Amino acid sequence: MTGADPPPRAPRGRLRPVPSPDREPPNNLEAEEAVLGAVLAAGRLLVEVAAVLEEADFYRPAHRAIWRAVLHLTDRDQPTDPVTVLGELDDRGELADVGGGPFLHTLIEAVPTVANAGHYAQLVAETSRRRRVIDLGIRLANSDADPGVLAHLAGELADTTAHDGRGWAPPVPFGATGNLPVFPVEVLPDWLGEYVAAVATATQTPPDLAGMLALAVLATVSAGAVEVEPRPGWREPLCLFLAVGLDAGTRKSGVFTALTQPVAEFEREQAATALPGITETATLRRIADQAAAAAEAAAGKAPGSQQEEARAEAIARAAEASALVVPPVPRWLVDDATPEALAGLLATYGRIALLSPEGDVFDQMAGRYNQTGGPNLGVYLKGHAGDLLKVDRRGRPPEYVERPCLTIGLTVQPEVLRGLAGRPGFGGRGLLARFLYSLPQSLVGRRQPGAPPVTQGVADRYALELHTLAASLTTPAGDDGPAVLTLDQAAGELLLGFERDLEPRLAAGSGDLAHLAGWAAKLAGAACRLAALLHLASHLRDGWNQPISPDTLAGALRLADYLIDHARAVFDLMGADSRTDDARWLLDWIGRTGRIQFSRRDAHQAARGRFRKATDLEPVLALLEEQGQLRRVDADPAGSKGGRPASPRFLVNPLSHTSEPSQPSKPGAATGSEGCEGSELRGDTPGSRR
Repeated sequence: MTGADPPPRAPRGRLRPVPSPDREPPNNLEAEEAVLGAVLAAGRLLVEVAAVLEEADFYRPAHRAIWRAVLHLTDRDQPTDPVTVLGELDDRGELADVGGGPFLHTLIEAVPTVANAGHYAQLVAETSRRRRVIDLGIRLANSDADPGVLAHLAGELADTTAHDGRGWAPPVPFGATGNLPVFPVEVLPDWLGEYVAAVATATQTPPDLAGMLALAVLATVSAGAVEVEPRPGWREPLCLFLAVGLDAGTRKSGVFTALTQPVAEFEREQAATALPGITETATLRRIADQAAAAAEAAAGKAPGSQQEEARAEAIARAAEASALVVPPVPRWLVDDATPEALAGLLATYGRIALLSPEGDVFDQMAGRYNQTGGPNLGVYLKGHAGDLLKVDRRGRPPEYVERPCLTIGLTVQPEVLRGLAGRPGFGGRGLLARFLYSLPQSLVGRRQPGAPPVTQGVADRYALELHTLAASLTTPAGDDGPAVLTLDQAAGELLLGFERDLEPRLAAGSGDLAHLAGWAAKLAGAACRLAALLHLASHLRDGWNQPISPDTLAGALRLADYLIDHARAVFDLMGADSRTDDARWLLDWIGRTGRIQFSRRDAHQAARGRFRKATDLEPVLALLEEQGQLRRVDADPAGSKGGRPASPRFLVNPLSHTSEPSQPSKPGAATGSEGCEGSELRGDTPGSRR
């Protein structure tokens, strides 16, 4: 090598060789012709081929034009034989570009056998993938040094190389599909999980019902006595808001009684034990009040020389009386209370659990007995978060509750949940985002007559262990407030990993939980509360004095995954996401018409007034893209004759046809519900919603 020779360039080991400008990119025109000929000869093969190919996969422009014509005919439910395709190409001004009518018949004659159409499509897709790899390699090699551009191109190249860039994944199901996960009973401690499973078997109800109520019971006896501190500066009370949706006639009340009766028994035992002391203190207080009143009266009548001494005596007697505070009768449970009554109970006890087998609580929240007609949600919001609560009482100075703890456990009919998001204040102030939901599938029609009852030993163990836990937490923690649970180092790292995985899922436009961001943003805190409850239930006598292990936190995170799927179903049922109902309609239209692809204009025309403008479909289409139901591809070309602007096109996930039904388990909105007004405003036609 002479001194004038340029130095050799460093090899780019990760880049494929790129063709020189005079070299034709990879293609397989014979396979393209065979695919088109097979579709023209047997239109039924289009679905199979369209699951593999897109328009851009065809290398020859004439082949792309024929493919577009076939898809447009399919959109209009017209046959795709050579005669109709020829007419479509002629109407679009593209017939001469493809070689005229004889070329279509040449395609059919060139097909060795239509049975191999899927194989020919795979060959076309493979050469298309190779072209994309080469194109991305060239762009990467010639791009500037912008790190963002390089990273984006490198990511595209890796995805195209590893996954063909277009592999379909099963779509995310919408709402209550009937295939929601079952409550993971195995994460519960033995004594509790055994009882939950036994009650579910005896009542022939899904384990979700007893499992969720078991969590509500744990929160009832633990909230207020213990808090969890996942990291310094972050504390969570252990109260929970839980709602389980099941239809009438599914034995909800029986399960509710089986899980909550031991708590009621413990409440009665505590009241009976405390009653003598309460009676004694109340008697002494009355005597002291009488003595203070007498001293006050005497001071008012005392002569001038004795006034000072009489006043001092009256003040002393009043101080003695005020020092005798009559403790309230122990109270843990309430099943029907107005917001004002709940505030009073929290002022008295600091914590209370509202457990009810019915959904009337939501009416109370909405202000059923509030003459101003507005919802009174402050006590619920502060009772869940543990924020300072100010309670005003008539004729008495205001009381301040430093750490109010309100637990709510409800078993309601799904119809009660429908339309809740439309109630004033429920969605906007975050009330519904505080609930953990379960929407199990009813077993009615599949129940086993004569199922074995819960054995006495299992029931006794549940009551005994629950009483042991409650008793260990009834002793006040002192002036320092509730005991504080922490996570050990491994559990803390596990929680941090969960938070890192969760956060991108909340991102608007790309996260699968973006439409539930208000609820999912609280999920890490809810998981910590659940972990603390599971920990206390596993260490009945001294759990408050030990850190939470990673195994216990892992169980809570399993519950979190379960709750995510059920929250999707319930928020869908409630209509909390305004796009969901429209997305269901669009999926139904796709299924009824057998679409494998469509344009936004096609969908707008089919809606018949549901959407005022085609662009109004964009949020719905974006949601379906997020769920993996659709994929956006290039817009329709304007054609040689011009015409309307291009309309975006979408491919339908071929796996959607084998997925669960898109419709909810409770179709249609209730007559007169607060969430049904929007359909009329959008101009839906009768029967357009199922």
